[in-house]
Amino acid sequence: MPLVAGVDSSTQSCKVVVRDAETGALVRQGRAPHPDGTEVDPAAWWDALRTAVAEAGGLADVAAVSVAGQQHGMVCLDEAGEVVRPALLWNDTRSADAARDLIAEAGEGAAGARFWAEATGSVPVASFTATKLRWLARHEPDNAARVAAVCLPHDWLTWRLAGAPGLAGLRTDRGDASGTGYWSPRTGEYRLDLLEQALGRRVEVPVVLGPAEVAGQLDPSVLAGSGGGAAAALLGPGTGDNAAAALGVGAGPGDVVVSIGTSGCVSAIADAPAGDPSGIVAGFADATGRFLPLVCTLNAARVLDTAAALLGVDLATLAELAVAAPPGADGLVMVPYLEGERTPNRPDATGSVHGLTLRTGTPAHLARAAVEGMLCALADGLDALRGQGARVDRVLLVGGGARSEAVRRIAPQVFGCPVVVPPPGEYVADGAARQAAWVVQGGAAPPSWPLTGAEEYAADPVPAIRDRYAQARDHTLSRLS
Repeated sequence: MPLVAGVDSSTQSCKVVVRDAETGALVRQGRAPHPDGTEVDPAAWWDALRTAVAEAGGLADVAAVSVAGQQHGMVCLDEAGEVVRPALLWNDTRSADAARDLIAEAGEGAAGARFWAEATGSVPVASFTATKLRWLARHEPDNAARVAAVCLPHDWLTWRLAGAPGLAGLRTDRGDASGTGYWSPRTGEYRLDLLEQALGRRVEVPVVLGPAEVAGQLDPSVLAGSGGGAAAALLGPGTGDNAAAALGVGAGPGDVVVSIGTSGCVSAIADAPAGDPSGIVAGFADATGRFLPLVCTLNAARVLDTAAALLGVDLATLAELAVAAPPGADGLVMVPYLEGERTPNRPDATGSVHGLTLRTGTPAHLARAAVEGMLCALADGLDALRGQGARVDRVLLVGGGARSEAVRRIAPQVFGCPVVVPPPGEYVADGAARQAAWVVQGGAAPPSWPLTGAEEYAADPVPAIRDRYAQARDHTLSRLS
């Protein structure tokens, strides 16, 4: 049976899985950490990839490799293919003013947002690559002048695996390209005029491949000392992390994937592109040729980490405390904008706690409020997807935050629909591996890999939780306006 490898180069780490191409059975895996921060030298990603490959036993026996990566990150290359400056990551909010300027330049008031929604499926926010290019042009003009090509983290890693075959050899896919702010899911074409508007001139961009097209061949020499690679191994187009996660869990129509990691993401499988002028829903493409309307929050699993640190407990104890408190935490509400927020677009917001009284000032109430606040922010995203016509039959809950017993139990109360929690796994890397198997096998659809061991939680809505959260959220937003 041929083997394939999937890579997840996320904000926090690099994971590599090697799976059987036909059955999806896990053969081996490895991982390595990434440095903290909102800007990172891409060389750190490369070093982590090599380490994770070595821990996974190398790639000498695999038939194909695909890379999934964190979206939006700005990787700028000069004419020689050297990195111009550390990459600005999706969670770097210094380009918030640039986002506002790009919208305003497209039209007054709501007209600017409508223009971007129609042109690219999304309204610019600080996360998007286009806004980071505008920031670069404005604040680091010398570095901007050196840029000959711009790509995304997964594009750059795929290019390096191919031996960095010149700037014309850069490749990407629909899913990741749709998060740049200068590619249209509706037309399947770059909007180079918008790239030029952001940076001030046009530069090289990766060729956008179809879901199972070959991006090149693995250059075994680049993994020397890391277990090597097969000379004939194919490189898949790769994709963004959210599209890969949807592919990894086998999401289909009616499924909404809620991923609780460093960021929180709520995405649905759709047959038509979205274009939300409010900017809440990003109209991305997926990794199968369809579309992936998506809502992203900056604050997700780290809300739980912060609450645990405040209470001086570990995450397991935090979950026990949260489950012990009543639904709604007796009116204690946390609005979890701890790192600013992307949805709603409030990059300078801070977190807040409402309803603190002698009765609610207990560790259990605070733990419950933290879990509910994080989930309510994601439920707002679920509502926004419904508003764009998404069908919501059930939620597939994945990511590190889904490992919390409190999150699993409380989610159906907040989301108001059935929640399915697959067993803990590396679903972004699995999605990349499934894409690699598709590249090897060909065909109109990716191979069918069974998803076993999932836990199901029936819908158990408690409307008061979201009602109280909405009051606290709206109070916070009105204070910031």
